[in-house]
Amino acid sequence: MQLILLSAGRGSRLPKELRSKPKSLAKVNDKPIIEHNLKFFNKFKKKFIVTGYKQKSLVNFAKKYGFKMVHNSKFQKTNMVYSMFLPSKYITKDVVICYGDIIFDHKIYNLLNNKDNIIPLNINWLKIWKKRMSKKNIKKDAENVLVKNNILMSIGGKINKNFPKYQYMGIFKLKRKNYLNLKKFFVKIKNPKIDMTNFLNTSIKHYKLKLKIKKYQSYWYEIDNKKDLIVSSKDLTNL
Repeated sequence: MQLILLSAGRGSRLPKELRSKPKSLAKVNDKPIIEHNLKFFNKFKKKFIVTGYKQKSLVNFAKKYGFKMVHNSKFQKTNMVYSMFLPSKYITKDVVICYGDIIFDHKIYNLLNNKDNIIPLNINWLKIWKKRMSKKNIKKDAENVLVKNNILMSIGGKINKNFPKYQYMGIFKLKRKNYLNLKKFFVKIKNPKIDMTNFLNTSIKHYKLKLKIKKYQSYWYEIDNKKDLIVSSKDLTNL
């Protein structure tokens, strides 16, 4: 498998003093977010980091850990889906897509190392999210997820009553053929700003993308704001 790490974002909700570098370089316990996942990244021989905001800040990381840099010069006018397809000419194997603002257990690799299209879903997500925000805000921020026979049927949309059993983590794996065909589908829909969950949902419905879910129950932190930095720092110290 190959890896595409999406690190073009700025992190506009982070404290002002942390916005001078890409979001993925914000520090949790004195270590950049992306360096918490090195054990996972090191499992891939060929890996790409898609940069955008303050791209030069990621040069040392890329060189040190063997990433090929691919720059999204349109990062201010596009979204992660656009970034995801920029390294397409280098993709020769199945590919794992990973957000640059998450921290997770490196053993998730074992869930992804499979012949299918795979999307890990966290089954213990709510416990952590209750530390991050109120239940009211969780319903606004979390993704509604519908699964049937271990296949992702839909993702995104409003959570009305009960919280979903699962939560999307910002990491998934696509077979090379599906990845390349999804790029064509992305071009066809002509929406460079479409967010990832809406794109995945649209792909499931209109492209008939089949994503097999794998249940994940270890730690997972998504870093969006100051509260997330505090919660993840405390929890990771106690691991």
